[in-house]
This record gives sequence, structure tokens and C-alpha cells, in this order.
Amino acid sequence: MFGFFETLVDPFARYPQQDRPPSRLFPFLAQFIGSFRRVIVAAVLFKAAVAFGDVAIVWYVGRVVDYLSTSTPDGFWPTHGTEVALVAAAILILRPLVGFVDVALLHNAIFPNLATQVRWRAHRHVLRQPVGWFENDFAGRIANRVMQTPPAVGEVVFQGLDAVTFAVSTLIGAMVMLADADRMLLVPLAVWVLLYLALMRWTVRRAAPASEASSHARSVITGRVVDSYTNIHAVKMFAHHDGEIRYAHEAIADARAAMMREMRIITTMDVTLTALNGLLIVSVAALALWLWSVGATTVGAVAATTALVLRLNNLTYWIMWATTNLVQSLGVVVEGMATIAQPVTLLDAPGARPLDLRAGRIELCALDHRYGRRTGGLGPVDLVIEPGQKVGLVGRSGAGKTTLVKLILRFYDPDGGRILIDGQDIAHVTQDSLRRAIGMVQQDSALLHRSVRDNILYGRPEATEAEMIEAARRAEAHDFILALEDGEGRRGYDAQVGERGVKLSGGQRQRIALARVILKDAPILVLDEATSALDSEVEAAIQQTLYGMMQGKTVIAIAHRLSTIAQMDRIVVLDQGQVIEDGSHDALLARGGVYARLWSRQSGGFLGDGAE
Repeated sequence: MFGFFETLVDPFARYPQQDRPPSRLFPFLAQFIGSFRRVIVAAVLFKAAVAFGDVAIVWYVGRVVDYLSTSTPDGFWPTHGTEVALVAAAILILRPLVGFVDVALLHNAIFPNLATQVRWRAHRHVLRQPVGWFENDFAGRIANRVMQTPPAVGEVVFQGLDAVTFAVSTLIGAMVMLADADRMLLVPLAVWVLLYLALMRWTVRRAAPASEASSHARSVITGRVVDSYTNIHAVKMFAHHDGEIRYAHEAIADARAAMMREMRIITTMDVTLTALNGLLIVSVAALALWLWSVGATTVGAVAATTALVLRLNNLTYWIMWATTNLVQSLGVVVEGMATIAQPVTLLDAPGARPLDLRAGRIELCALDHRYGRRTGGLGPVDLVIEPGQKVGLVGRSGAGKTTLVKLILRFYDPDGGRILIDGQDIAHVTQDSLRRAIGMVQQDSALLHRSVRDNILYGRPEATEAEMIEAARRAEAHDFILALEDGEGRRGYDAQVGERGVKLSGGQRQRIALARVILKDAPILVLDEATSALDSEVEAAIQQTLYGMMQGKTVIAIAHRLSTIAQMDRIVVLDQGQVIEDGSHDALLARGGVYARLWSRQSGGFLGDGAE
């Protein structure tokens, strides 16, 4: 039974991805609600049926009171018994059945599937964002918005169906019932409705921005807390425990202030609503009694009218709270849209084809990138790397080495110029095919919080177990991997490495990252300080592995230790984003220029930031 409702909508169904999601609230919500249209219509109808049924019960109680006032005990059952029995049967059988469908549509068909759909699509959209987009925000805040927005969207739809539909249906039923008793009873109800709507409008206009501010404040807390936890080693190393507490205290205090402003609105609304409901009860009951006293209505009508306004009294609190929750949820959605509704700015060109990599020739033509600034960055650079050539990139920190590599990987689009691989502009090939053709080992090789096996297979998921182990052996990682054991007793390749690989030493992380790239076996290889985290003995062994990896590949190697790239075919020296020298190690030494000075000034083979 539950399975029927739970499978009415598939939250993972295929859908047209949007590079620019709607930036306004209701179009943003509509893109998710569309696939639930039929279920929502059914939910509205059954919710209305439940509301009308509840009003009908109150109306029938008044009818029974009239029967009792005009009948004797001996004559009541023969005259009205069959009718009362049928109504009782409807209350015992039909009402629970309609109620079950009503609740199942909301709780089993809509709410879990809608939240799942929003979270799934939001995560897919965020993952399509370029690297630079993630570098401009806290990972914790991004994750928080991806997690909190989906249930908020579900809450908006849930409250809209559960509260608004029920309230409107109940109000319509109440108006019909009061008009049936006497149309004069509609006057106090109409006055109360106008005042109630005015109060609701006042509340919504103030609660929406207050809720958005509270949601933003909670995201700030999450970002700061996650930042502290992620960098716990630095926190402890520099003894900044108290500083982190103060940093979090500021955000928590701001969230408290935002919540207090929100709660003041809620308290004002609650007190005002109590006064309005008191006015409704007294005015309707008094008018009904007066109508009875002049013979204009019956005792049953008075009883039903009084019961109805008492029910409306209880219902209004729920409706107001539900409306407030709805508005608060809308505030959360609006705040989340600041992240999950941002357009994807780095896209495959229309008609982009997979990279047809034949030899691995890389050509940089007037390449320029400034990160939106007038100075710094890279360029213009003209450089050709022939197929199979091994090129070392040298330069001080900030010279543009890493920027050049990121542009080749198309993590950013250049401000000017082009990058060609085998004659194909990388701006016109698919990003995935480009990056599959490039293997990269970075200085800070962060690992996924998964098993060692998962991390190595990330390079080539379809690889066999034997191929994975061979890659680990070549990276001098197999022996230490076999000795690993995590906190839950998983050993070897099944052991979890922790967030960003924190359970491993820097050298162990680097060797697993090397194994991943070895397994990938891409035709273009980029090494960004690939052996910087290794001790001398392991580095010597790894260097031999790296030289073996380089055979037949086009290689770009960034290094501060010039001894690690002295055997490259060419060495390119960058300074302030420009290529200032280009040649072999021996040729550059013989020239006596910048590279020669860097070589002579090294201490232990390391190029410091202050070198000229």
C-alpha cells in the first residue's frame, strides 16, 4: 500500500538540465513541482474532502440537536435511526479511508520525493560549477545550502497543501453552514476574515526577510564551524583554540539576534490572533443566541454555530503557525538559491566534440589570464610543447605556473588567447574528454573520504584489482597500504583514509595520488611538485617510477627543487606571468641568465620565494 504512493513520482527521473536556473522564487519552485502536478491536484481534492467532511460533522451535530429537541426518546430511533447509522458508518469507514489517502499523498508521495528531487538536482547543478566557483565560497556553506534547501522546498509545498487548502476548504464550508443557519452570521465571520488576512499579511511581510536573515546566519555558523573542523591541525598547531571560539561566537551571537527578531514577530502575531479569535467567538455566539431568542433560528443551529467557531478558533492558530513556517521555509529557499540557482559559467561550447588526442602537442597562443584583475596572473604567453616532450616550469611563487596548468585543464577560461591540443582549441572540446586526457599529481594531494581502493580506482574506475595493485606497487604504496587499518577494523585497500586523507601521512597521501595517476595512464602528464611530500629515499624510488611514466607522454612538471627537473627536455622560466627563458638545463646554465642564477643560489636544491 505504501509502496504505491511512494513510487507515484520518480525523483531521479531524467530532466533537462539548465545552465541558468530561474533566479526568481516561484519559477525556481515551479521547475521542481512540475513533475508532481497530478499528485498535487489529487492531494488538493482529498484535503478539501477532509475539510468539508469535518465541517459536515459539525453541521450534522446541530441537526441531531434539532432532532432531539423535537423528538421523544421512544420516537427518536424509529424516525432517525437509519440516518444516524449511515452517518456513523461514513464517519467510521469513509472518513478514515479519505484521510488515509490524503495523508499518504502528502507524507509518502510528495514530501520525501520532492525533497529528494531538489537535493539530487541541486547537487548535480553545483558539481557542474567550475573550480573557481568553489574557491570563492566555503565548502561548508555550499553543502549546508544543498542540504537545507530541499526540505524547505518540501515544507513549502507541504504547508501549502496541508494548511492553505484545508483552511480555504474549511472556511468555505463554514460560510455555507452559517448562511444555511442565517445569513446574518456571515457578517462577523467576514469581518474576522478581513482582520485575520490583515494580520497574516503583516506577519508574512516581516517574517519572510527575518527568516531569510536567520537562515543566512545559520549558514555563516556552518561555514565557520566546518572551516575550523577541516583545518583542525592548523588550529591545534598554532594554539588558536580560543581564537576559533571567538570566531564562532561572533557568528552564533549574530544568529541568536536574528532569531530573536524573528521570534518577536511570532509573539506579536500570536497575541493579536488570540484577541481576534476571542472577538469571533463572542460575536458569532452572541448573534446566534439573539437569532434564536427572536425565533429566527433553531437550537441546533446555535449549537452547531458555536461548535464551528470554536473549531475555527483552534484551526486559526495552526493555520497561522503553518503559514509562518511556510514563510520561514520560503526564506530558507531564497537563501539557498544564492548558491544552488547560480548559473554555470564554464560550459562546453555548443556542438563541442570529444578531444581527438593523437600525439599530445600543446600550443599556447597569446594566452592571457588575470583573475579579473589588471595585474598579476599570466600572459600573454606563446609556447609550443611538442608531442612526447618533457617540459619543466620554473619560477617564483606567483609567477603563473599553476595558473598555466589550470588553464590547460580548463578550470578557467582565459581572458585572451587560445590553447590548442593537437590543433584543437580546448574551448571547443568537451571538458570531460579534455581532463580524461590529462593526468595530474599536485603538491597537496587531497584524497576522498573513502577507501584506499576507491581513491586509486578514481583514476580509472573500470580497472581490475590486479591493475590497481600494480599501480600501487609502482607508486611504492602497496606495502604501507597492506599495513593500514581504520577505526572500524577495515584493513589494507578497504581502509578508509579520512577526510582529505587526514589519517595518512603526507608522503602516504602523495603515493596514493601517484598510484591514481599511474592507473589513469593519460597521454598528457602534469606534475605540480609531485614528490614534495616524500622523504629522500622514497623520492629517489618514485623518481624512477615517474621517469617510466613519462615515456611516450607529453609532460609538464612544476618544481621548486630544480634538481627534480634538470633532466627534462626543456625548461621554461616564468616571471610575472611571462616566459623569460626557454631551453635545456645545460643551455640555460651556459646562457648565465635567470635560471643559472636560480640554480647557483639554491640551498639544498630548493628555489625559495625570495630568489631573484
